[in-house]
Amino acid sequence: MRDFSRRRVLQTGAASAALSLLPRAGWAQEGSGTETHGLSSFGELKYPPDFKHFDYVNPAAPKGGTLAIQIKQTLGNQNFDTFNTLNVFVLKGDGAAGMAGTFDTLMAGSGDEPDALYGLVAKSVRISDDKLTYRFTLRPEARFPDGSRLTAKDAAFSLNILKTKGHPIFTQILTQLASAEAESDEVLRVQFTPQRSRDLHLVVAGMPILSERYWQGKDFEASTLEAPLGSGPYKVGRFEVGRFIEFDRVPDYWAKDLPVNVGQNNFDRIRYEYFRDRTVAFEAFKNGTLNFHEEATSRTWATGYDFPAVREGRVKKEEVPNTLPAPIQGWYFNTRREMFKEPRIREAIGLAFDFEWTNTNIMFGSYRRTTSFFENSDMKAVGQPSQEELALLEPFRDKLPASVFGEPPLPPVSDGSGQDRQLLRRADELLRQAGCKREGGVLKLPSGQPLTIEFLDSSPFLQPHTQPFQNNLKRLGIDARSRIVDAAQYQQRLNDYDFDMTSRALVGSTTPGDSLRTVYGSQAARTPGAQNLAGIEHPAVDALIETIGKAKSRQELNIACRALDRVLRSGHYWIPMWFKASDWLAYWDQFSRPETKPRFASGAPGTWWYDAEKARRIGRG
Repeated sequence: MRDFSRRRVLQTGAASAALSLLPRAGWAQEGSGTETHGLSSFGELKYPPDFKHFDYVNPAAPKGGTLAIQIKQTLGNQNFDTFNTLNVFVLKGDGAAGMAGTFDTLMAGSGDEPDALYGLVAKSVRISDDKLTYRFTLRPEARFPDGSRLTAKDAAFSLNILKTKGHPIFTQILTQLASAEAESDEVLRVQFTPQRSRDLHLVVAGMPILSERYWQGKDFEASTLEAPLGSGPYKVGRFEVGRFIEFDRVPDYWAKDLPVNVGQNNFDRIRYEYFRDRTVAFEAFKNGTLNFHEEATSRTWATGYDFPAVREGRVKKEEVPNTLPAPIQGWYFNTRREMFKEPRIREAIGLAFDFEWTNTNIMFGSYRRTTSFFENSDMKAVGQPSQEELALLEPFRDKLPASVFGEPPLPPVSDGSGQDRQLLRRADELLRQAGCKREGGVLKLPSGQPLTIEFLDSSPFLQPHTQPFQNNLKRLGIDARSRIVDAAQYQQRLNDYDFDMTSRALVGSTTPGDSLRTVYGSQAARTPGAQNLAGIEHPAVDALIETIGKAKSRQELNIACRALDRVLRSGHYWIPMWFKASDWLAYWDQFSRPETKPRFASGAPGTWWYDAEKARRIGRG
């Protein structure tokens, strides 16, 4: 899960195929009643108070050039396919890409650490003995682009309005924020409730800072094409609704020389292009309209890079290892639908997806099957539960399936034929056990209604993967079909939970916490626009999320996450898809990069810079 402060306009690492904002944060152990220059989950900070810059940047990186890309991760109401508002902090509208880069935060993250923040607008923070009060001391030189001073009043206003009127992602993540107020222009006092989670202070430190003066007399919850007054390293430039938006670097940005910014924000202009079709987007990369591209299509990666610019060395491609937790990608059941309330029905439907055939025939064997909600991490449940896990699970034994207390459920391994008869027989048995009946070629629910499933999406990209799956469902008597709608309608239907099944990839986190509540918590299941697509409402899930949020060590965190993983996997709330532990990057050879990459990211393209000599060499100078 990502914090706002590390998102900016660019990630420090190549973006995963993800659709959600999931902030990363942690519990401070730096010293009760003491002042600190940084915050981390478990008290560990790599960089000292007098550090000059992060180790993975080039402090002498030149400024210049244009980076032309597509949106790869979303914030608030952002949409992959279009935009119609520049207010990305509320539920209404489809927010424009890149807006995070126009706002500063109290603290900013490091790509070398899984959960650390260092001073940006706030130069330090003093923590009370009970860790319920945080006093952030703001830098007096902090400014908005119009020259007006950024004060603690702006920071307090931002937290309060995001909590009360922001997108559900913000309102839920800030539930345990009791108050935020300015003690002076330079001191922000933040008070948490006694039930506060481990994460909350870093969530607060990573929230965008808005201008109170700008928003006076304006409707914060409305859509707008007027760029809100920001505080960050970029400002909104030219844009055309639904087609592109540009961000211009602020040359006199007040914080450009702070350690957390040195060697970053190197491009004079960042341009986001919108394409509703991946094939068209790839053609735009081939002709140079886009100059940096993270490839997400295995067929294109395997066969599409044999064009002249690649053969001539003007376009480079590389695979970069990724050690981060894998995206939580799959088809999600909407358990608010009566037909999906029975877990055996959900499990049976999952048996009809033949990953082995799909991976071999459609994805060139490039992927591994996702089996966990914490895939590619130490938080993944494996084998029998430990005594520590059992201690967390036992209070809910009568509310949980027996599988939670044994080996965690794994997706089936098929014979690779695309129509594994043994798996389909197992699915048929589960459906009958759940009270379903076959009448001719139609499977009927216990209510007597035919079981029909609509797979909702805004793009046909996954159709080659979905259609063979649907064909197998039809062999079980299930009427399964796809519905492709435009991006705005798709987002509205997700906000209203008006779907049967849909696919989504949520960014994984090295240090999960509060943000799990927005994805799996019971309150989120009842909140329109939240991220709990599956509609999970379970007391064990809620309790384990609280335990995760209060974990005082990495060991405690891993134990609680493994317990949660067992509960979620046994619930069959999704059909897991696939992942790869690497990023596929392609780019026109007009960039240079630091010699060292951040430990927890690829560094691309956030730490890169435009190289004028390389650009001239390939005819793009």
